[in-house]
Amino acid sequence: MTPVSCGTLVINDEGKILLCHVTHTRHWDIPKGMQDEGETTLEAARRELFEEAGLGFDEDRFQDLGTFDYRRDKRLHLYRVDVGADLCTLDHLNCTSMFPHRVTGKPTPEVDGYQWCTRDDIRTLCWPRMGQLLLSLDW
Repeated sequence: MTPVSCGTLVINDEGKILLCHVTHTRHWDIPKGMQDEGETTLEAARRELFEEAGLGFDEDRFQDLGTFDYRRDKRLHLYRVDVGADLCTLDHLNCTSMFPHRVTGKPTPEVDGYQWCTRDDIRTLCWPRMGQLLLSLDW
């Protein structure tokens, strides 16, 4: 079975999408990650959103966008949450998902920044494959 990564498009009242800066890279991404065994795609998307941004929303706020071909070795299941004007500032967002730093071995957050982005921003900030997928969606 092909592994599935689950993510959430968080959209504000201006139609901008929340992107997370991937630590030690020049790229930005949506909050997403691998589905654990026994987890539904919604459970995985909600967990990843909380781990990577500290955001938690009730299940009924998640709109299922479906599963997409992402890479030969991975599929991507996406959800959308409309936050309207409820998430005006991003300074309280926090990543609790860690990886060992490649030199020091110290726990390092997977994400180290957040911003609201337009469709035009997607073209230059995201990895090409992710950018192409996000731009193909109606958000």
